[in-house]
Amino acid sequence: MNYTITFEGSVTIYSEDSECAEPAVNQRYAKYGQKGKKLEVWRIGLGCIAFFAELEPSLSVTEQNLADRFRYILRSNIFGDAELERLRREAIPSSNGNATAGNAAPLDAQQTAYVDAAVNIPVVANSDDDEIVSHKLEKMRSILEESILETRSTPLENRPRPPRIPLSKQNRAVVRALNPMLVTYLEASQDLCETDSILFGAAVAVCRIIGAKLSTAGRATGQSSAIPAWRIRIEERIAKARALIGRLICFRSGNNRPRIVRTVRMAFAGTNVSLSQPDIIQKLTERIDDLKQRIAAWGKRIRRYTERSTRFNQNRLFQSDQKRLYKSLERPEVCGAGP
Repeated sequence: MNYTITFEGSVTIYSEDSECAEPAVNQRYAKYGQKGKKLEVWRIGLGCIAFFAELEPSLSVTEQNLADRFRYILRSNIFGDAELERLRREAIPSSNGNATAGNAAPLDAQQTAYVDAAVNIPVVANSDDDEIVSHKLEKMRSILEESILETRSTPLENRPRPPRIPLSKQNRAVVRALNPMLVTYLEASQDLCETDSILFGAAVAVCRIIGAKLSTAGRATGQSSAIPAWRIRIEERIAKARALIGRLICFRSGNNRPRIVRTVRMAFAGTNVSLSQPDIIQKLTERIDDLKQRIAAWGKRIRRYTERSTRFNQNRLFQSDQKRLYKSLERPEVCGAGP
C-alpha cells in the first residue's frame, strides 16, 4: 500500500492507492457536509495515519489529531510557497525518474533537508540550491573527519568536555545530517575504544558546526576532580567579594580613579545610594561589613564540609588500614586535603 504526498497551492492531499478507504471518506463527507478544499482535510487522515505510523511506530495518533495539525500549519503560514515547492520535490519523485525512487526516500534527499534546516539556507526553487547544499554537506563532512582524526590522537584525559547543547530544531538538524556520515566510520571500527573515539569526535564536530564553545583545559583529574561544583562556585564568590572590598576601601580612602568609581557604582546598583550624598562613607562601611560577613559565612560552609569529609575518610580508612591512618595523622595537615 503506497501513499503519495502532493502539494496543490497551499493544500496538502494524501491519496491512497487502494480503494478500501473510499466508503469511510464518503461517510465523513456526508456527516460533515463540507465541500471544496475543506474536504481534503479528512482525506489527509486516511493516508497520513498510516504514513505517520511507519515513521513513528511508537507514537499513537488519531486522524482527528493529524487533521488538526494540518489546519494549524495552514492557518499559521509556517511554510511559504517556495518551501512547499521544495517539500513537494523531495516527497514526489520526478516523472522521468526510475521506479525505485518512489519506494524508498534516498539518503541524499534526507540529508539535504537536514542541512537546509541546520545552516538556515534560504529556500529558492532553482538549480543553485543543490550546489549550495552539497557544499555545506561537504563542509560538515570535512569537519567530522577532522574531529575524528583529532580525537583518535588525543589521550582520554586531555579530551575537551563537550558542553550541554540546547534541543533546538537547528541543532537536531545538524545531528540528523551527521548520523548517516558515521556509518562508514562505525562499520570500520575494530573495538570499543575506536568506537568511543568516533562518537566523541562526532560530538565535537556538532559543537564546532553549531558554534558551541569547547573547554580546552581538558578533563579534571586527581584531587581536583573530587572538589564539588558548589565549592568552586563559593570560592569564586569569595574571590569576587574580596576584590570588591578592596575597591570600596580604595574609594573610601580617596581614590577616585574611573575604574574604582565605576566599580563602586556597580556595587550600589539598584539602591538609592548616590556617591555624592554626605553619608557615603557610612554606606561604604556598611557595604564592606556586609561583604565581610558573607565571606565569613561562605568560608564556614566550606570548613564544615572539609571537616565532615575528613572525618568520613578517616573512619573509612580506620576500618580498612589502621596503620596507614596513623601515618597520615603524623604528617602535617594540609588545608582542604584528605588523607
